[in-house]
Amino acid sequence: MPVRRSRIVPAEVRADLAASLSALRRSLDVPEAFPAAVQAEAERVARDVAVSPGADLADLRDIEFLTIDPAGSTDLDQALHLERTAGGAVLHYAIADVPAYVIPGGALDDEARKRGQTLYAPDGRVPLHPAVISEGAASLLPDQDRRAFVWRFVLDDGARPVETTLTRAVVRSRRQWSYTDAQAAIDDGTAPPSLAAMPWFGAERTARERERGGASLNVPESRVISEGDGYRLERSEGVPLEDWNAHVSLMTGMAAAEIMVRGGIGILRTMPPAQPEDVADFRSQTIALGIPWRLDVPYGDYLRALDRSSPARAVKEYAAGLFRGAGYVAFDGDVPEEIVQAAIGAPYAHTTAPLRRLVDRWSLVICDALANRRDVPDWARAGLAELPELMSRSSQRASQLTAGALDRVEAAVLHGQEGQEFSATVLAMRGDGARVQLQRPPVDVKVAGLEAEPGAVVRLRLVQADVDQGTVAFAPVSVSAETEPT
Repeated sequence: MPVRRSRIVPAEVRADLAASLSALRRSLDVPEAFPAAVQAEAERVARDVAVSPGADLADLRDIEFLTIDPAGSTDLDQALHLERTAGGAVLHYAIADVPAYVIPGGALDDEARKRGQTLYAPDGRVPLHPAVISEGAASLLPDQDRRAFVWRFVLDDGARPVETTLTRAVVRSRRQWSYTDAQAAIDDGTAPPSLAAMPWFGAERTARERERGGASLNVPESRVISEGDGYRLERSEGVPLEDWNAHVSLMTGMAAAEIMVRGGIGILRTMPPAQPEDVADFRSQTIALGIPWRLDVPYGDYLRALDRSSPARAVKEYAAGLFRGAGYVAFDGDVPEEIVQAAIGAPYAHTTAPLRRLVDRWSLVICDALANRRDVPDWARAGLAELPELMSRSSQRASQLTAGALDRVEAAVLHGQEGQEFSATVLAMRGDGARVQLQRPPVDVKVAGLEAEPGAVVRLRLVQADVDQGTVAFAPVSVSAETEPT
């Protein structure tokens, strides 16, 4: 299940919100500047690591790679080249060679294990690696020779891999595209061949996803806008290319999992199937919200058919919580029995974002060794056992930061509007009240003392919006039995 989870895009925040976000970071022990020894090591390896083709580094600079990322991105993990053929296509997918810049057991390695992943918040990101690595030497920036692990997939006419290889190489991206610019070029017919082939690839991989019983869930991205004396919250549904590009990463993660399972060593991203009672609960919520999930419609098809209405957004938020218990399982020898990522419908590994996620560094070097019949590096084998716990701690902190930041942003958006009334859709009953989604601004809150069926439209009065604590309080005004039109 490729997911573009709701997150707050970094923006300029003023003193009140900035102070609250800073306090949140401190409460979660979010790291700040890199220690001097880490920064010094990063600068040294960025300067000294060779980026020249040789016996162990193929020269693939003739392939016209390009990158596709949100506008303004500088930590570029992936670059692709997609060429249609008579029988399907050939996809080259380059992933930043972060392992080349991290000395096992060194200061940079130790700090990365503590951080686990890049963290994102409205007041900026907290990177996994120093910028000289993540935004410089290892980033697949355009017109620069860069080291990369290059996956090569020969695809049939249904975009199924029929041949997969993995090569460590030097590559050179030709252009850095933003999603919006690349989508516009596809739509107006001016896109280069790699981009022009993406609609075909996305449609075929979506069909393969449907066959597996998987589903993609794309939750809107949130953006906080400083406006006058307050803030405004906008949500963006993104563009179709984001889904198509997610399928490139997803297919690569499935290939990595297959290699590691076959080789008997590696680390997988797993998720158990949804519990029957949770599925029944979710189906009931879809009925209450006026968008019923029929028994004869597969889960993935239902999600893919959702529109952009407020009830549909609520359904997506519920669907994101339907599959719980995602984690990592490491193995060296016997492969665990439960290796399927249930929402994807296949074994899967994180392997395409090593600049931003610790575990991907292991996946890449293990897959490279297994695919090319070499020994897995001792450092990778020795560090496998601790990875699930390191990633679990990091993911917990990332979730707490995201949730806490969103609470504070929503409070900042509503601050100054105390006493005003808002329309909202009831999502679910929660203890002594109900969880609702305001129609404008797009804020989800719990309202104590509200009794209404899911799907009902209610009027609420804002009582308090505390930016420091990230809390808001509403009082019920009126309840309508009718659901919001979809």
